[in-house]
Amino acid sequence: MSNSRSGQVKNRAPAPIQISAEQILREAAERQEQHVLEPIVKIHDAEEYQSHLRDRRQNYETNIRYRREHMSNWVKYARFEEDNKEFERSRSIYERALEVDHRSSELWLRYA
Repeated sequence: MSNSRSGQVKNRAPAPIQISAEQILREAAERQEQHVLEPIVKIHDAEEYQSHLRDRRQNYETNIRYRREHMSNWVKYARFEEDNKEFERSRSIYERALEVDHRSSELWLRYA
């Protein structure tokens, strides 16, 4: 039977460089992106507030343009609009996201 032989190891010699599980975990942790907290923005008037919203929306749209399939970007954008009481914009963002991936259960739950 050829199936029983396919699972056997052909080369049983140790690798020239041994890597421990600890080393793999350490390297993975080093390669992770650092979570950067955005600075607190103090807004003094309506014009400055609108400018801030426009800049944040532009950042979210850029993230979506480059990573359309990442549903977390869409959800963060929609939540941002909900936090700013822009419910029509938030609904529109959820609908755009559903056009990208209509099978995402996370997206449907948050949209509802």
